[in-house]
Amino acid sequence: MRRFALLEHTGAPDDPTGRHIDLLVEDGERCRTWRLSDVPHPDGPAVKAVEIAPHRLAWLDHLDGPVSGGRGRARRIEAGTCRLRAKDQEAGKNENGQETAVEIELGSGATAIVLRLGGGTCAALQAPARPA
Repeated sequence: MRRFALLEHTGAPDDPTGRHIDLLVEDGERCRTWRLSDVPHPDGPAVKAVEIAPHRLAWLDHLDGPVSGGRGRARRIEAGTCRLRAKDQEAGKNENGQETAVEIELGSGATAIVLRLGGGTCAALQAPARPA
């Protein structure tokens, strides 16, 4: 299982809104990272999402504190384990230049949530129950 973290990032100089959510997913020696406009909620509206530069694994253990270089503050909202569910686990561009989607299942059991990332958005869905 991979690890994930959702961090609230405030005061980033490159963020005109002053607040966004970083979704980090362990990927080998780094974290794939998406900047979300807000925390997505199951069956709620999709939020804006853009994949940004990979982050260090240390961010998966971050609880609360300043970001180096005067780039604001990051506070953990949630963390745990996850797994990639999409057939195309490497989001990117297909042969037609269109962005491909990735699905990430956060947690397990009845409380699992699926995040569907693609097309500039992130939607949260209740994960379907798995057979016992």
